[in-house]
Order: sequence, then C-alpha cells, then structure tokens
Amino acid sequence: MTLDVSPITGKEKGKTMTTSKDSFPTPETLLSPFDLRGLQLKNRVAMAPLTRSRAGEERLANALMAEYYAQRSSAGLIVTEATVVSRQGIGWLNSPGIYSAEQAEAWKQVVDAVHAEGGKIFLQLWHCGRPSHSSFHEAEGLPVAPSAVRLEGDDIHTPAGKQPHETPRALETEEIPLIVEDYRLAAERAKGAGFDGIEIHGANGYLIDQFLQSSTNHRTDLYGGCIENRFRFLDEVVRAVLTVWPAGRVGVHLSPNGIFNDMGSPDFRETFLHAASQLNRFQLGYLHVVDGLAFGFHQLGAPMTLAEFRTVFTGPLMGNCGYTQETAEEAIHSHHADLISFGRPYLSNPDLVERFAHGWPLNPPADIAVWYSFDGHGYIDFPRYGKS
Repeated sequence: MTLDVSPITGKEKGKTMTTSKDSFPTPETLLSPFDLRGLQLKNRVAMAPLTRSRAGEERLANALMAEYYAQRSSAGLIVTEATVVSRQGIGWLNSPGIYSAEQAEAWKQVVDAVHAEGGKIFLQLWHCGRPSHSSFHEAEGLPVAPSAVRLEGDDIHTPAGKQPHETPRALETEEIPLIVEDYRLAAERAKGAGFDGIEIHGANGYLIDQFLQSSTNHRTDLYGGCIENRFRFLDEVVRAVLTVWPAGRVGVHLSPNGIFNDMGSPDFRETFLHAASQLNRFQLGYLHVVDGLAFGFHQLGAPMTLAEFRTVFTGPLMGNCGYTQETAEEAIHSHHADLISFGRPYLSNPDLVERFAHGWPLNPPADIAVWYSFDGHGYIDFPRYGKS
C-alpha cells in the first residue's frame, strides 16, 4: 500500500498542520493535537517507558500502578514500563509481565484508570536477553542472546543479590520462532486487557537490539551476518503482532546512539537506516527513536538524528532522551518529530503537560534512591503544581 506523501515534509497529507475554524493553518506545537493513524491524541507529549519495579514478585500490575499512570494521563500518549513477554525474558526485579492470563487481567485496572482520565496507553513488550541472570528464571537456565557475548559492565541486581553478568546462551535457530510466538501471545493479551496499542522494545541492548547489532550478533544462520539477516528477528516479531493489532496501533522503539547495556556497533548507521526503511513498509503507528545523547553515546561515528530517520521513515516519528520543553518544541516545529517522549521529568511531575502549558516550574528531579523502592514512596507522592 502506498502512502499519499507530501513532497514538502515527507509526511502524510493532512497531518502536517492543524486548521483553525477560519481555515487558516496554524503551526504544530508540542501541545497541539495529533492524529496517530486514527487514534486522536490530545497533545504530542508522550510518557516514555520507565521501569519502576512496583509489580511485586508475581509481576502483576496493581492499584498502586493504576494510580501512578492515571496521575500522568494528561500526556497525549503513555507508553508503559517495559513488560516481559515470557519468564525467559525476565531481567529486572519486580517488573511487570504479560505472559499469563492473570497478568493480563491485572493490567485492566491500569488501562481503565487511564481511560477514565481521558488518556491513551500503549503496552511496551520486552524480552531482556543477555542483561538477565539465571536466578530470575532458574528453570530456563542462563539468559539467552543471539550469540554468547557477555555484557561488560556493572553487576546486575538479581533475586540472589547483586551478581556479575553471566555469559548468555546462544539461541538455537529453532528456538527463535518460539520467542516470536511469545510476542504474539503477549500482544493478544494486551489487546484483551484493553490497551490502545503496543510498542515493541527494540532498544537499549535488550534482545531485539542484540539481534540487530553486529557487536552482539555473531550468528552464521539466517538470523545473523548481513544486515538483512540481523533485522529478520524484529521483522518476524512485527509481522506476528500485526496478526493481532492493526499496524497503526503498533510502535517500535530503537536506540541507534546508545551505550546502555554495553551496546554500540561500527555499522550502526547502516543497520538502523535499514531497519527504519524496512519498518516503513508496515505503516506502523510510529517509530520511537532514542536520538538524544543524555545517557551516553558510543562514539562510533556522528550521532544519528531524527532528520536522518525522516529520509527513510515517512510515518509518525517520536524523539526521546534529554528533551526539554524548548528543544521538543523545536523538533516539532521543524517537522523532525511528530511526538516527543519524556522520561525522567515524568518521575517527579505527574502534571508535566499542565506545567508545560502554563509555564510552571518543574518539581526537583526524583532521587535515584526511590526510583525502584517497590512501594509508593517516590512513585505516587509527587505534588501537582500548587499542591502540597
């Protein structure tokens, strides 16, 4: 299917400007509405996925999480914290899951709370791959990866305490379709829970990113070697979830510049331009790109920018990482991005959109000591502007 593309901006016609009642076009801004492939967003501010570790050992969404997300539902779009698609995919303490019917049912209270406040919410689907540890999934054994390449970096917090990273087990070729099916089933459960859509986590050194990048994918089968083969796993995951969701309700998250989880490959530019161009064929809801460098850059070439992704991806683009209100407005106004996701500012500012709209100052940043406190402290107790 061919998009009707504007020769000026490369965007779909009818989505580059909003129109006043007098039919005079008005410039796009961060706070102007956006039509996301038929899903009407009240603004272009997205809440980025933020792992918060409040789901307990059972990995069940709960009333505390429902309150947290509902507090932030003035965002045009909320993307939930990364949510594991299988036991094998677990790699974080008390993060939520979507690999059982019970977990899917538990997510309904979160979705209902956000919808009651007029918000829209996508579930981010996650498989950790090598940044995991066998103590998270003793029955499944070692963490899995495209290749047996150990993560070099800080130790990992596990159910058995802080541990050094293990060398992952390379997946057998015949195991990979089983993981693809885990994603499809997770997408199905997310739809049953009432989410507005899903985002595939292909960023930050987790399993899909490990397949994409040559530094972590040393395979010699049809999932490794050339860029086309390294993209195959993500391609199969996208095709699988599209049997459940319409393309406009599916996003993909990529991090071409990042070093998190010991990532970075010499051919990163060719890899991610290829991935974006291939994803463009599906007419997805959006491509979510960690283009900012606030949390590290691998220094393997000039950083990739949203403008560069615009040359190969004609659908909605979402920028992420280190944006301020001012730089986000600039990205929207220049048509480099359609939406901007904010992560850390949302930790301590549940009313971030309102603060942007009125020019109110932001709360002080949340102390890292409470990011993963397992309870309501540092989670739902940040004041709205003018409240104590």
